[in-house]
Amino acid sequence: MAKKFKKIPKFKNEDEEAKFWNFHDSTDYFDWSKARNIIFPNLKPTSTSISLRIPNYVLARLKERANSLNIPYQTLMKQYIAREVLENKKQYHI
Repeated sequence: MAKKFKKIPKFKNEDEEAKFWNFHDSTDYFDWSKARNIIFPNLKPTSTSISLRIPNYVLARLKERANSLNIPYQTLMKQYIAREVLENKKQYHI
């Protein structure tokens, strides 16, 4: 016998919906066995601006390297950080 799913209520706003899902199990409302992975090719990851202090000599070397690669130095910094985090994600328990 197929499971009967509950009807999702109408929400006034995202806050109300977030509160609802904090206290309800989505498996009571959706058949996740029918879910499919989809790709959103035009979405950009959310990013946050940060302030970072690094020694002048490190920044100078970074700018030299970025210039030789013909990319902005901040882009190179992001690539270095992302590579380190992704390569070591098991170590960081991510």
